[in-house]
Amino acid sequence: MVMAVSFTRYGRLYYLDPGSHLPKVGDKVLVPTDSGPEVAECVWAPQWVSEDIDGLPLCGGPATDEHLSRDETNRRRRAEGRSIAKRLIRKHELPMKVIGVDYLDSDNVFKVYFSAPHRVDFRALVRDLARNVKARVELRQVGPRDEARLQGGIGPCGRDLCCATFLKDFEPVSVRMAKEQDLPVNPLRIAGACGRLMCCLKYEHPLYMEFKEKAPRLGSKVQTPEGEGAVIGYNVPGDTVTVKVGSRRCACPSASVCSPRQQHESYYGDGDAVATADPEAPEESNPEA
Repeated sequence: MVMAVSFTRYGRLYYLDPGSHLPKVGDKVLVPTDSGPEVAECVWAPQWVSEDIDGLPLCGGPATDEHLSRDETNRRRRAEGRSIAKRLIRKHELPMKVIGVDYLDSDNVFKVYFSAPHRVDFRALVRDLARNVKARVELRQVGPRDEARLQGGIGPCGRDLCCATFLKDFEPVSVRMAKEQDLPVNPLRIAGACGRLMCCLKYEHPLYMEFKEKAPRLGSKVQTPEGEGAVIGYNVPGDTVTVKVGSRRCACPSASVCSPRQQHESYYGDGDAVATADPEAPEESNPEA
């Protein structure tokens, strides 16, 4: 069985092995971390999955009042550290932007994540910040993609950012992937909230390549439930093919669009699918004629 939790509302999901526990959505549970068990909210209740998933962290069970009190104290400390860090950055007149603050109460350590246009000499800031928060302070500079992942937000698609929810690693993305997905090579159209190429161009790319290998080519004549027409476009997420039939355009499911026999067999093999006969094909290639 698998369950999913999140440390922040609408934040990144972490998958756990529920073990003998059966928490409900919204329950507070304990999650093992490098700094000890931390409190998180159950987002997906435990459920069976078809694949065998090994190596998942084991859920520590429901959080007690003591754990909830400790978590609330740590949240206040993080908010306090964030406010002090912003104030001292303005005081030292440094070109830095605070992205996130983490507090490890077991070691009394503040980790401050920031972004900056170039390398920053923050040695004086660290000393001043440690004196104000009365703890050891670590400053870590992050790039644009990590900044978007830590802050979260809404992507151009209207959904929560992939990097802030389910993506674990950043994989290289190229403009070629946008071209092969018939997207305009316009930075405003293919860039995410971080200003870099959208991550979905990478993990959706195999789906587009598989669809185009099986779908009839653009401009080819096909037979559809609406009549014979020419292919003028694709809708890969909807698994449909746009066909111009006479003066009309129709979106047909890819399974209902048949290309000429030779082209159809070259894509799908000698199956039993219905297809239109090609008058120029040899007689032996069109046994149904």
